[in-house]
Amino acid sequence: MGRHILFFVAIVFTSLSLSAQSNIWNRYVIDSSFSGADGVRLADVNNDNLMDIATGWEEGGYTKVYVHPGYHLAKQKWPSVIVGKTPDVEDAVFVDIDNDGRIDVVSSTEGETKKIYINWAPTNTRDYLDSSKWNTQVLPPSDGLMQWMFAFPAQIDGENGADLVVGSKNKEAKIGWFLAPKNSKNISGWKWYPISSATWIMSILIRDMDNDGDMDIVTSDRKPGKTNGVRWLENPEIIENQTQEWDNHFIGCEGLEVMFMDMADIDGDGLEDAIVTEYTNQKIVYMKRLDPSGLKWKEYPIDIPKITGRAKAVRAGDIDGDGNLDLVHTTNTLGDNKKSGIFWLSFRDNPSNPMWDWYDISGPEGTKFDRVELLDLDGDGDLDVLTCEENYGMNSQGLGIIWYENPLNSAKNNR
Repeated sequence: MGRHILFFVAIVFTSLSLSAQSNIWNRYVIDSSFSGADGVRLADVNNDNLMDIATGWEEGGYTKVYVHPGYHLAKQKWPSVIVGKTPDVEDAVFVDIDNDGRIDVVSSTEGETKKIYINWAPTNTRDYLDSSKWNTQVLPPSDGLMQWMFAFPAQIDGENGADLVVGSKNKEAKIGWFLAPKNSKNISGWKWYPISSATWIMSILIRDMDNDGDMDIVTSDRKPGKTNGVRWLENPEIIENQTQEWDNHFIGCEGLEVMFMDMADIDGDGLEDAIVTEYTNQKIVYMKRLDPSGLKWKEYPIDIPKITGRAKAVRAGDIDGDGNLDLVHTTNTLGDNKKSGIFWLSFRDNPSNPMWDWYDISGPEGTKFDRVELLDLDGDGDLDVLTCEENYGMNSQGLGIIWYENPLNSAKNNR
């Protein structure tokens, strides 16, 4: 009898930890002009120490840039520019391709398009928000090759400008890199080198995983196959070997349908851990790094409560200002308009404990949330949540590009 009572009390306590402290955050729309906002990527394009946003609108078929208007105007719609017509765009990322000091945008497209577009920024920085001054070109070796999903600028060969690490999905999927020629503006001089098979690349991060001085590639690979899970590809350093297949090392979640991932020192031991959200078992998985080699890891699953939707993205940051890293988790709640799609969660005594405390951010409005960034958008000193919601259809374009105001410091300032 005593055990049953304790079990009941545990259920009640858990339920309270999920709901009693919930406090829906204020939401602000940066843009909702098109359909299918698909991801947010950041860079400071005008050197004002404020982060700007690149986003591809998949169903709308355009790539746009949003310039942070300053803290006092951050709650209004942001100044923006269409940088290129990019059908089936899945990802857009900032990079100064030609090293001229002006930040360009690279768009990866899937569907039937299967192209990588370079959207060249205007020559005059004063024209950055003038759509007519942008010029879009297809990167020739990408054209029709595969469905491109995600790109990350990185210096792979140690020469010329930034190279592009890119992943794809479905038939003939690969992860690899485009080598930048001496004159990066000469797009016909770019070369494609696949370095690993893939199933459906969700995330790409650039890290020196084995502490040997060169940049390796960390990725979450989604669909069933011999490569799916969270893994890293070891940079062979010598250029002749960099153009061939790289050695693959699994971090965790092998064989699981993993989604977006992040890396951060979750437990404060000085080693950067990995964190990913996965569909198969509806878990967030904290993968603790055990040594500097990058070869030893231990997995700790974190339960996802049924009050939210299907796992999508996770990001680490100190949300409540207590010095410990928390997590923000976005989900897909299509089919249940009573569930909230975005939560933040904190561990109780140790991040390896599967029971974390969950706090609602979004409320039930919005369904198909995506990749998330944590940054102080309103200048009040705490981390806000930036994401997009790409639900679309006959009667809705979705919420678009949105951010949620962390109430931590605003509440303190109003006391």
